[in-house]
Amino acid sequence: MILIIQALVLILVILSIILVVSIPVTLASPGQWEKSKNLIYASIGVWTGLIIITGIANSFIT
Repeated sequence: MILIIQALVLILVILSIILVVSIPVTLASPGQWEKSKNLIYASIGVWTGLIIITGIANSFIT
C-alpha cells in the first residue's frame, strides 16, 4: 500500500511541476489560451482527482 501512495505522490509532484511551468507560459503567450484552455482544465481536473485519491489512500495506512 505504501508503494501505491508513493507512486501517487510522485505523479502528483510531476504533474504539479508541469502545471506550474505550463500555465504561466500559456497565459503569457498571445493567443495560446484559447488553443489550450481545455487541456489545462483537464490537467487541473486530473490534479484535483489525484489529491483526493491520494488522501483517501493515505487514510487507510495506520
